[in-house]
Formats: sequence, C-alpha cells, structure tokens
Amino acid sequence: MEEYLPLIIQLVSGAVGGNIAGSFMKNLSMGTVLNSIVGILGGGLGGQILGMLGVGGAEAAEASTSMDLTSILGSVAGGGVGGGVLMAVIGAVKNAMGKK
Repeated sequence: MEEYLPLIIQLVSGAVGGNIAGSFMKNLSMGTVLNSIVGILGGGLGGQILGMLGVGGAEAAEASTSMDLTSILGSVAGGGVGGGVLMAVIGAVKNAMGKK
C-alpha cells in the first residue's frame, strides 16, 4: 500500500489543483466535477513526469516510494501543478472549439 501512497497524493492534489485553477480562471473553468476529473488525470501525469525527470536529484527518485517530507511535498507539487495545467489546457481547447 505504501508504494501507492505517492500516486494517491498526486491524484488528490491534482483534483485540488484543477479546482483552484478553475476558480482563478473562471473563463476556462468547466465546473467542479470536470475540473476535478481533469485535475486527477493531470495530477497523475504531472507527478509521474516529474518523477521520471528526477526532479530533486537521484535521491528523490529513490525516495518516491518512501514517506519522507520531501517526497510528500514533491507529490503534492507535481500533482497540483499538473492538475491545474491540464485543466487550463483542456478548458482553453473547449472554449476555442465552442467559438466556431
């Protein structure tokens, strides 16, 4: 179970990040449910991409399955940013398609 905890943190952080981004960018927001779903996807992707890039050095890649403070903060940051970015991108695409 402990090996899945960073992913769970990334997914929850992604949902929160998607909703925070939606509240700041009301013209790109798709509603709470869609912001959460897109944020969860973006959180998972963002956290995994940062993990593959080894952000924080080799120790961060090895510690990604442990529960120290830096790995938790890395999971929260990667998930939140990934969720917010993906929500903004999909919201912009949705708005662009709706203007035709």
